[in-house]
Amino acid sequence: MARIDWGETLETKIAMLPESPGCYLMKDAEGTIIYVGKAVNLKNRVRSYFRDTDHTPKVAAMISNIADFDILLCDSNLEALCLECNLIKLHKPHYNILLKDDKHYPYLRVNLKEPFPRLELARRMEPGQLKDGAKYFGPYIGATAVRQVIEAVRGVFPLRTCRKELPLKTPCRPCVNYEIGKCMAPCAGKCTEEAYWDMMDGVLAFLGGDYQQVLKVLQRDMMACAEKMQYERAAALRDKIRDIEGLMERQIAIRTERSEQDIIALAQDGLDAMVHIFYVRGGRMIGGDHFALPREGSEEPGEVLAEFLTQYYEDGNLIPRNVLVQALPDNSREQLEQWLRQQKGSAVTLATPKRGEKHDLILLAAKNAADALQKRNARASIREERTTGAAAALGRALGLPEPPRRIEGYDISNTQGVLSVASMVVFIDGEPARKEYRHFRIKTVEGANDFASLNEVLGRRFEHGLKEKAEREAAGLPAKGGKFSDLPDLVLIDGGPQQLRFARQALLDMGAEVAMFGLAKKQEEIFLPDREEPILLDHHTPELHLIQRVRDEAHRFCITHHRGLRGKASIHSQLEDIPGIGPKRRKALLTKLGSLKAIREATEEQLLSVPGMTKSAAAAVLKWAASTAKK
Repeated sequence: MARIDWGETLETKIAMLPESPGCYLMKDAEGTIIYVGKAVNLKNRVRSYFRDTDHTPKVAAMISNIADFDILLCDSNLEALCLECNLIKLHKPHYNILLKDDKHYPYLRVNLKEPFPRLELARRMEPGQLKDGAKYFGPYIGATAVRQVIEAVRGVFPLRTCRKELPLKTPCRPCVNYEIGKCMAPCAGKCTEEAYWDMMDGVLAFLGGDYQQVLKVLQRDMMACAEKMQYERAAALRDKIRDIEGLMERQIAIRTERSEQDIIALAQDGLDAMVHIFYVRGGRMIGGDHFALPREGSEEPGEVLAEFLTQYYEDGNLIPRNVLVQALPDNSREQLEQWLRQQKGSAVTLATPKRGEKHDLILLAAKNAADALQKRNARASIREERTTGAAAALGRALGLPEPPRRIEGYDISNTQGVLSVASMVVFIDGEPARKEYRHFRIKTVEGANDFASLNEVLGRRFEHGLKEKAEREAAGLPAKGGKFSDLPDLVLIDGGPQQLRFARQALLDMGAEVAMFGLAKKQEEIFLPDREEPILLDHHTPELHLIQRVRDEAHRFCITHHRGLRGKASIHSQLEDIPGIGPKRRKALLTKLGSLKAIREATEEQLLSVPGMTKSAAAAVLKWAASTAKK
């Protein structure tokens, strides 16, 4: 590898790097921060980027864009780690790991400072919330899981759900939840604080994963009800027991001790990476999730996971008592563990197990990460095949010099020549661009003439487009920003050779040279302007599926608009036929007189009493009433 000349200024900064902990900020030629890192020894770490040695593809790409760098000195490694997290969050550098999923998992919250606490949903966690005196349970993967837990808890424990600040100075009447046994009614003084907290102990144990305590109480109450021949009550308790046992069966049992831990592992494919997390609460796995990390497929696993940890837990996720990680950089465990403790505000253990049951959990998380990465790549491959790949294949089938980026599809809809409309749909890189869709009302064609209608619509579209494109180019603006100035690479006409000929003529009249074809529905034949024989594509090919989607979308968009116009036309009021009676006067007439019949039978005096009516308007209404009166 040839030596790179970094320039006198940069070489001087490299030579003067201090042997101190701190952060470094890599910048491009425009001064944008493209990477933020930390180091125990800034001199050794930053110099390693500028040595003539091999780097991973991601680092090599980053180095090729470095034009300058800054450093920030710190007193300790922990201070450098905290500063790095804040700088990444602030600047969002391109070459750092950025968790763009923006997922906020719900938690259940119990405020232990309240005399009569209730179960609340916390949509997202902030670090400061963890010191508010409340106890949090979760995270739960989605609203369905939260609802299941809340329903299970409320089905067993008579928790209050109201937002009243208890205790009240004057007890109020209990709500219906008390009547059906779903609340102890502390608002009405029906229970003491001690009795309520006895019940809350069971709630906290249940949410913590201790189902057995709850089951024993329910089984005892069920047997007692059965002995007293209270069979309906016993059956209700039996159903609650089944619900809880079903909830227990849906959880994946963990063979280790009753613990609160996250298990984090990584899979890489040389290009991208995928991190998978298992959430274990109360000794049971309550769910998991995965995060895609583009461009991290060839980086050191420990470095990737360390950077992921600091970003994931910096965003306010609830830090568990134990965090198990597949790998970490050398001599970084204590530093990261100390940072996690600082974030949580209490004890946290960070470990990289190499054997035993905890290591088995790491392997299971890694297996899930590999599966998620494989599925993501498969989805990306299928999506590419159906979009950009299909567009490229269509271009080859039609003999185009390049794959069409922008494809426009057109269709006509009318009812026996009435309310004739046209649609223009747009697909860019094989995907619908709905913001680019347009409707047209046919203005110059009378009757049901689809050929002439297509000619009019294409002519208007390209007239607007060419004019707008010229204006934007004269102003130094790109063509893509206008309403019509981004011209298509390919035009699809819903129809056969005749429709195509009329549409083609419109482009020739405007002096536009754009590839165009027609698609006949009967056998999905493709017609080209200068070719007599149609092209027949295999019905299983992505390119045919693409043009079918464009054709069907144009038809759907046109029919939907036409139906809307028909619906408006069918609600036509007879008052609209009266000259000088606009929307405001129609509304005033109906408000004052009440009905169409009353308006028809009204005298001139009654009409003039309507707000906004004049003598000429009243005369027009009387003339209309006379002409429509039944003989």
